[in-house]
Amino acid sequence: MHTLLVTHPACLDHEMLPGHPESPDRLRAILRALEGEEFALLQREEAVSATREHLVRAHDPAYVDRLLDLMPGPGDAMVHIDADTSMGPGTNEAALRAAGAAVQAVDEVMAGRVANAFCAVRPPGHHATPTRAMGFCFFNNAAIAARHARAVHGVDRVAVIDFDVHHGNGTQDIFWSDPALFYASTHQSPAYPGTGAAHETGAHRNVLNVPVPPGSGGDMFREAMDAAVLPAVSAFRPGLIVISAGFDAHARDPLADLRLTEADFGWATKRIKDLAGKVCADRIVSTLEGGYDLSALGLSVAAHVRALMEG
Repeated sequence: MHTLLVTHPACLDHEMLPGHPESPDRLRAILRALEGEEFALLQREEAVSATREHLVRAHDPAYVDRLLDLMPGPGDAMVHIDADTSMGPGTNEAALRAAGAAVQAVDEVMAGRVANAFCAVRPPGHHATPTRAMGFCFFNNAAIAARHARAVHGVDRVAVIDFDVHHGNGTQDIFWSDPALFYASTHQSPAYPGTGAAHETGAHRNVLNVPVPPGSGGDMFREAMDAAVLPAVSAFRPGLIVISAGFDAHARDPLADLRLTEADFGWATKRIKDLAGKVCADRIVSTLEGGYDLSALGLSVAAHVRALMEG
């Protein structure tokens, strides 16, 4: 079976303020990186649009309705959520396609039609809480995927592994009181959004945070994964692993201060893939989060997808 790449042209139409790091060029850089002959066997599909039913599995219904009502249409002025997060005329479809891609990927992986999947979409999602858009995020794609797997495919337990340089506070909030969901994150601390301390463990010991200090490199990242994240996910025995695949821990990224390389992301993906082979019949859905140096992002996603395709 092949690896599935899910994306959609609408994800290029989401614009925030001029010069904003979360720009359409991020997705263009990724798609260019995945054009090479080595990626010819990728199965490629356009993302469906998420429905309200998909969204309210992870978000408060009143929040979903309010945010959709706020989304500007063609010719409307931009709507500013906070200093970092804005909605333009293309945001509505982009956000729905990004969430829909995660749902679609779960459907394809759980049906056994593909080995695993990567969602090359934007806007990202892991900062979106049940009731708040923030940190460039509107709907929590990873959490929507996890809840969809539970509701539609009967997966007993789902784990999210998040290696974005920033802590996924939104995913943690959504998972906090749900014993069927496990959230594991390694991230820089201190850094935005200021959450993700080691003592934040969830209502059912279903949250694991492994913060690392600024300046940390691949050795510390690999130790965090091997000594803490992967054993905890293995003990949880999920039926599906979702990766919040942020690549802003790369040494060249302008928004944080870790020192990873694309080789570290490839290594982490291989280790997660090995774990998935032991606990959940290889079932992995990965969805894009951060990564803001365009060259580093392209190289890192290529390493990530290459590792998903191997074996």
